[in-house]
Amino acid sequence: MGETEGKDFLAARENVVKKVLEQQPDDEILYELAELFRVFGDSTRIKILYSMFETELCVNDIARLLNLSQSSVSHQLRILKSAKLVKFRREGKSVFYSLDDEHVRAIISMGMEHVEE
Repeated sequence: MGETEGKDFLAARENVVKKVLEQQPDDEILYELAELFRVFGDSTRIKILYSMFETELCVNDIARLLNLSQSSVSHQLRILKSAKLVKFRREGKSVFYSLDDEHVRAIISMGMEHVEE
């Protein structure tokens, strides 16, 4: 590659870099995204989310399904609630948890498709 071709190549790459930088979200948004994936990075939380894929469950249901203590399940549900991955509703003294929305279901589905390839 001649000197002129090299400069042209670097100038073209500079335009690519500039375009990517212009489209890059703010650091705060990327930090929030990283935090979201950090929450997904725990196998117990993934099991809890996956158990709620089709139906809502109470803490006792989840504890029995996953062979965990109710206290451990409650702790993980607090983390999942704060990350807006699960929601809850009260019915009398019972509290039922479910996936927060279709985004959560889609993330889990896409992740499963990826690991099963």
